[in-house]
Amino acid sequence: MKEYILITGASSGIGYQMAIQLAEKGKNLILVARNEEKLKKLQGELVKSYHVSVHHLVKDLSNPENAVALYNEVIQEKLLVTGLVNNAGIGTYGEFIETPLEEELKMINLNISSLVVLTKLFAKDMVARKSGRIMNIASLMAFLPFPYYSVYSATKSFVLAFTETLASELEGTGVVITALCPGSVDTGFYNQEMLRSKMLETSKPIHPEVVAEAGVKLLLYGKGKKIVGFMNWFMSNVPRVTPDFLMMKIKKKLSQKNH
Repeated sequence: MKEYILITGASSGIGYQMAIQLAEKGKNLILVARNEEKLKKLQGELVKSYHVSVHHLVKDLSNPENAVALYNEVIQEKLLVTGLVNNAGIGTYGEFIETPLEEELKMINLNISSLVVLTKLFAKDMVARKSGRIMNIASLMAFLPFPYYSVYSATKSFVLAFTETLASELEGTGVVITALCPGSVDTGFYNQEMLRSKMLETSKPIHPEVVAEAGVKLLLYGKGKKIVGFMNWFMSNVPRVTPDFLMMKIKKKLSQKNH
């Protein structure tokens, strides 16, 4: 029976690059995103270039019910998922009292609820088979929550805490749960307001191909969490030696827009 790695948010950014790099390694894939046109195009390119088996499923995971439907569809199609990459995610930037509540609830559903649904359903199957690997995409903001990214930072802190505790629970089962923690990445995630912040003007986003390379290694061979880039690793440790009130002032200054 063919084994598959399922990637959410596969139509662009980190997920797109991971799909290419995993196909290069001969891995069969299930690509999930909202944009069917992009998924079909990527599917065709991967099959033609790397001769792997690729399925695509169109799902909007900002509704957790669609995460359940995704799992059920995979089971009905008798596709054996031995690897899962919970990559789909969105963010908002701005003053919390001004940002749209509907967008933030969708973000919580996508970044947290659907991730938990997919992890629970696929992890149960993997534990029963005594093998499998799941990688959740967290963020540098899991270590450094930033003002003006309040809800997004909180969702990624959840992802990291959830991943690390679940990894401990499943130790010895044959199932490995890991967390990839990139800093700013050059994807469609950042809108013009975000790009005008001091943080992104001083620290340019890195190419998603670089993050994907670290992600593929972590997914296939690694354990624990991986912070991508030395400077991001350094920044994640700064709060250990910096008083909280000072750290938050620095982060607030960095996340404000340049006028």
